[in-house]
Amino acid sequence: EDSKHDGKGHTLCAVSTLTPAIRKELDSGANIDAAAKVGEAVAEKCKALNIGTVVFDKGGFLYHGRVKAVAEAAREGGLVF
Repeated sequence: EDSKHDGKGHTLCAVSTLTPAIRKELDSGANIDAAAKVGEAVAEKCKALNIGTVVFDKGGFLYHGRVKAVAEAAREGGLVF
């Protein structure tokens, strides 16, 4: 049993380049470096909420570029998906 899944498909944690704490650190929100920052931030936020296993929804996008950067940074931050 995955005790961290809410069982309802609800979003429990989210971060984007529009999040104020991240936005101030970025020159551009539309590149691989920004995507990596988002991945790091979501991993930190999930840890703070005691969430270790997540579902990574790439929204139909191919797994490369920015999508891959978010996923890899989140995994490096300790998230499992």
